[in-house]
Amino acid sequence: MSTRKRLIAIIDDEFDIAQLFHDALVTINGFSVFAFTDPITALEHFAANRDNYVIIISDLKMPSINGMDLVKKIKELNPFVRTILMTAFAIKDDLFQEYAKKGIINGFLQKPIHLADLYTEGNNLLHNYELQKQKLLIKIK
Repeated sequence: MSTRKRLIAIIDDEFDIAQLFHDALVTINGFSVFAFTDPITALEHFAANRDNYVIIISDLKMPSINGMDLVKKIKELNPFVRTILMTAFAIKDDLFQEYAKKGIINGFLQKPIHLADLYTEGNNLLHNYELQKQKLLIKIK
């Protein structure tokens, strides 16, 4: 992969959760991790840095914009970024299922989240991101 900085964002309106995940993921070499408690601010940062983002981890229920709307907007800006949606609530939602089938939502974590599960899901999506980028490069050649 190129030498440009790769970014990960954690978006959760609960500061403690955003900070915990940030602190856990900031140890990964080669990535800068941002924690946001405001989804609008996160979307603005993403829009300004869309080509450098690799993974977005977002809570489902947040004020101003919910996680599904947020990841949809993010995928419109960069379809290659991998998205993980997390929630403490049961999801029985047709839109969630549709977004998962269309690849708008790439992963899901049920709160409370064990950090080992966060790492596993993140690594799986990072691998998937790298494969998608390689396929694009092959098509361009």
